[in-house]
Amino acid sequence: MSIQLTNSNFQQEVLQSELPVIVDFWAIWCGPCKALGPTIEQISVDLAGKVKVGKVNVDDEPALANAYRISSIPTIMLFKDGKAAGQVVGLMSKENILKRLGL
Repeated sequence: MSIQLTNSNFQQEVLQSELPVIVDFWAIWCGPCKALGPTIEQISVDLAGKVKVGKVNVDDEPALANAYRISSIPTIMLFKDGKAAGQVVGLMSKENILKRLGL
């Protein structure tokens, strides 16, 4: 199950995480984001204990979206050791997401 990420918990849940973290930047009005939602949830189940998965609503958390220069959604970022380590943009299969992020 994915974690709802906000400005107040991003530091602890993502940047200080011992596990790699997949972050889905999305918005409720975004059709491709809605279509990607079940895939992100499946990744969180499949990789439970190995990778954390969180979601950032860019409308609710514009400071986070700006900090990571999110200009298109959905954008999926991988964080390792507190640093961005990979990024994919757009709707794609679970296999492609994991491959492009190196997981």
